[in-house]
Amino acid sequence: MMSTTNNFVFTALLIVAWIIFVGLGIEAGGLLVNFFFSIYKPEFVQNLYQKLDLTAMYQGSRLVFFSVYSLILSLAILKACLFYVVIMLMHKMDLAKPFDDYVARQILLMSYFTLSIGLLSHIARQFSKNLMHYGFNTDNLNQFWDDSQAFILMGAVIYIIATIFKKGVELQNENELTV
Repeated sequence: MMSTTNNFVFTALLIVAWIIFVGLGIEAGGLLVNFFFSIYKPEFVQNLYQKLDLTAMYQGSRLVFFSVYSLILSLAILKACLFYVVIMLMHKMDLAKPFDDYVARQILLMSYFTLSIGLLSHIARQFSKNLMHYGFNTDNLNQFWDDSQAFILMGAVIYIIATIFKKGVELQNENELTV
């Protein structure tokens, strides 16, 4: 039986997760719109979301432009997907009996998403640093992958928790069979 305080905290965390998910969804959508305007109507880009103007990069090299935008969009979508998994976990998890296969799988999936975000952010950061050697200005891109180390570390921690949870599910199932 959960206390009223725990129930309130869980509900508050669910609301926060929804707010973050909506924000990340808006960010991903805004970046996608920005991407299409950068190609078809570059004069409007300064009026759009985050004013991410990569027109000079597009004119310098379309391959670099599409590579950088692919990384930015991939990271934005992965972050939104991560919070979607968190929300689905929180909606379907039974706090009276949290150790089940669904919860273990969702936590493992969260670790994969988090680790993927961290590794892709790290690759993107190194790629943008490398682009500076070729004369591309990438200073305005750092906001998209500054937190790569935090995501890698968080992904590792969530993976450890997922492994412990999976073992807990196995022990619980064994215990139920012996009773």
